[in-house]
Amino acid sequence: MTGRLLILWMSAAVLLTPGCASFRFMNANHKIPEACLARCGRLKIEPTKFILTVNISHQTVSLFKDNKFVKQYPCSTSRFGIGQKEDSNCTPLGLHRIAEKIGAGEPAGTVFKAREIVGHTAQPEFADAKITTRILWLEGLEPGFNLGGDVDTHDRYIYIHGTGDQASIGRPASHGCIHLADADLISLFDLLPSGTLVWIAEK
Repeated sequence: MTGRLLILWMSAAVLLTPGCASFRFMNANHKIPEACLARCGRLKIEPTKFILTVNISHQTVSLFKDNKFVKQYPCSTSRFGIGQKEDSNCTPLGLHRIAEKIGAGEPAGTVFKAREIVGHTAQPEFADAKITTRILWLEGLEPGFNLGGDVDTHDRYIYIHGTGDQASIGRPASHGCIHLADADLISLFDLLPSGTLVWIAEK
């Protein structure tokens, strides 16, 4: 009897351990990064009801509401890497906010140029359009780092937006912006008010 009980206990431990490890991993990685909250404190910026965090190394965007994790989405950041400088085509780091929202109510696949509607990805000439569906225009909040001068995120036209190349979502492929799949982008666009904080970090 003792031997049977021991075998059953060991079997249960083997089954439970991976789940417990995954649970610990999930808890550790589904929190608003301490660096984000610390930056808010240093800049005297009150955290917003919703916060988006972008993890460049994992190519993910995470949504938080009232400091609690809600959902994670695959994204695509710059294929040129990380950087703040104008004309670098790199994705900037640091604390940002959604400054402007463009494209409300338009069908998925709507194509924008200079933030004006010019067509749809269903049209052959726009099948691989670079900016589609919705635009969340970001503004940096850290003077000298992503705000002002030649490192100004807003002046660099860094957006969260859709792309005609939906298959590229999940790997670095943009020219500095953050790409999301159409369904995810529309959902977030409808949910998040202007002013929502966006934290972009390498990890």
